[in-house]
Amino acid sequence: MNPHELLRIVDSIHRDKNIDKEIVFEAIEAALVSAAKKHYGEDQEIVVQIDRVDGTIGGNHNGQPLDAEETVGRIGAQTAKQVIIQKIREAERDALYNEYESQRGQLTTGVVQRYEGGAATVQLTNTEAILPRSEQIPGETHHANERVRATVFEVRKVGTRVKVILSRIRPDLVRRMFEQEIPEIADGVIEVRAMSREAGYRTKVAVSSTDQRVDCVGACVGVRGNRIKNIVDELAGERIDIVRWSDDMQVLIPNALQPAEVEEVILCQMLGRAIVLVREDQLSLAIGRRGQNVRLASKLCGWDIEIMTREELDEQIERAVSGFGSLEGVEDSLAEKLVGEGFLSYDDLSVIEPDALMAMGELSAEQVDAIVAQAERRAEEAEKAAADERRRQREEDRQKEASAAAAAGETAQGDAGGSETGESEAAESDIDGGDEIVAETAAEEDGDAAESGEAAESDEAEDELDEIVNGSPSEVSASDQEVRADE
Repeated sequence: MNPHELLRIVDSIHRDKNIDKEIVFEAIEAALVSAAKKHYGEDQEIVVQIDRVDGTIGGNHNGQPLDAEETVGRIGAQTAKQVIIQKIREAERDALYNEYESQRGQLTTGVVQRYEGGAATVQLTNTEAILPRSEQIPGETHHANERVRATVFEVRKVGTRVKVILSRIRPDLVRRMFEQEIPEIADGVIEVRAMSREAGYRTKVAVSSTDQRVDCVGACVGVRGNRIKNIVDELAGERIDIVRWSDDMQVLIPNALQPAEVEEVILCQMLGRAIVLVREDQLSLAIGRRGQNVRLASKLCGWDIEIMTREELDEQIERAVSGFGSLEGVEDSLAEKLVGEGFLSYDDLSVIEPDALMAMGELSAEQVDAIVAQAERRAEEAEKAAADERRRQREEDRQKEASAAAAAGETAQGDAGGSETGESEAAESDIDGGDEIVAETAAEEDGDAAESGEAAESDEAEDELDEIVNGSPSEVSASDQEVRADE
């Protein structure tokens, strides 16, 4: 084998496959050793070395120098080729894996090749990636030849290939898009401090500025909202709330709950809970649709946020003080201390740290265990009662729906029956009306006939009268004849 040709091949593989030259040299050496052992025997000790500078091949067989031409000429060329191809593929896979593993969480752009069964196959620069349905924004669809932006979510080796999984539902996608669209973030003037997201619906982003002259919220929104609009369009209309970051939770939590107006924030350090008091008209706005606003705010701040009105808080405090005071071994002063730390239910008390309860009430370990056991038992009872109440409520709702459906059915049947009765009465009325018309017609005919009879009788009477006065026509004619005869 020509040393210069060998060096040229190694350099070509290094540039085309992005594989380190040393790995290629080691693959060729391993191939030559493997092929030589097939010729000399597997138990033979064979070493092959390639000079990295001039490409010359040297080696030894059982400690004896092995001629390069003899080494290359005696080995099976096909075996060496297979080993080299396998090694190069493994090296190529490892290089590809390392490349995309280093890009995990980074933004990448590709072209959709196929969209089948809800999953999209995306062509990246040097490999194909998968965008599964579970990692797509709810409600969005893709088509062939569409350019799509996503983050590298997972990279794993599968045989001789590398499987790259993309995602469009992770908070990293919004973070990288903010870095692309907002130069101040890329320059480090504005920093994204926290983020919480429910893909396809809403995202909250907390930002801060290292330069007091730069408004972090205004810079992210842009002139007339052009910067944030580009991000919203890429996310299929997902709503984005930009929150001004503060290290003070008394300030950050109201900011995170915007646009709701917060009256007061009570921090319960032992439970990691924040009780937020709002007015009655702000309650639904603070909680959000299906609890979305308060849920995202909790993730953003890292605190368990509970929204309530002042009246509800007073009621819970009163109930908690009386409830804790009924536990054996809990005095009224201890109950008030527990409530002051934010423990408002048996469930809260059941998870308290024993050391904290011992220090708070100056109790022994046995007393603390007994109190916690009572709290756990009552919490279970309360949970069971709540479950029964929910079950009863569902049953009542089903019964109400069934009753409403039955009433609607009866109403529909009544309307149908009334319609049929009305039609029957209308038909009978038509028949009766017809009979009346016939009767009236017959009466009119009888009247006409009577009038005709009366007229006939009147004519006959007049004729008789004429006959009496003037004589009958025959008699008149006879008289006339007699007169004419006399003449």
